[in-house]
Amino acid sequence: KNGYRSAGLGVSFTYDKRNHAFAPNKGLFAQVFFTDYNKRIGSSYNFSTLVIDVRKFIPVHKTHVLALQAYSFNNIGKEIPIRNLGSLGGANSMRGYYNGRYRDHDLLVFQSEYRLPIWGRFGLVAFAGLGSVANNLVEYSIENVKYSFGGGIRFALNKTEKLNLRIDYGIGKDNNKGLYFQIGEA
Repeated sequence: KNGYRSAGLGVSFTYDKRNHAFAPNKGLFAQVFFTDYNKRIGSSYNFSTLVIDVRKFIPVHKTHVLALQAYSFNNIGKEIPIRNLGSLGGANSMRGYYNGRYRDHDLLVFQSEYRLPIWGRFGLVAFAGLGSVANNLVEYSIENVKYSFGGGIRFALNKTEKLNLRIDYGIGKDNNKGLYFQIGEA
């Protein structure tokens, strides 16, 4: 409404042992990044953000894959601008809720996806997730946990690069639903 600036400096640490960036079928990816937003460098607010993203890809059958993710987004500070809050939902996390349906200082999501080819360039996926937002880590509660589940179709645009066009339909708690058209896996 009144406008603001988010300016920060950060550091990121990444561990990537996936066998493919676009559509891995085995390996581990882990990333931690910390960003400090500070008025001294032009930010309207003083706060920090810590994000932890861990993904594991498990081959289940010759061509089937189970993908697992744990994602934590945490803000440290009293005043956090709305666009910097943890945001539940969207095409890559908790499909079935629109991005930002639930927002707060902290966000925690656990999700899984099962991928399998069906014929030629076509494949199917089934996915499910649990997630929540809270004002701080202590305030997470079972009553506020949201769920999502759904399925999708994949079409390999480039089989060599494993680049897929995906169409997903997700369903969430309290009659939330979403249809997603994207390039690349969630």
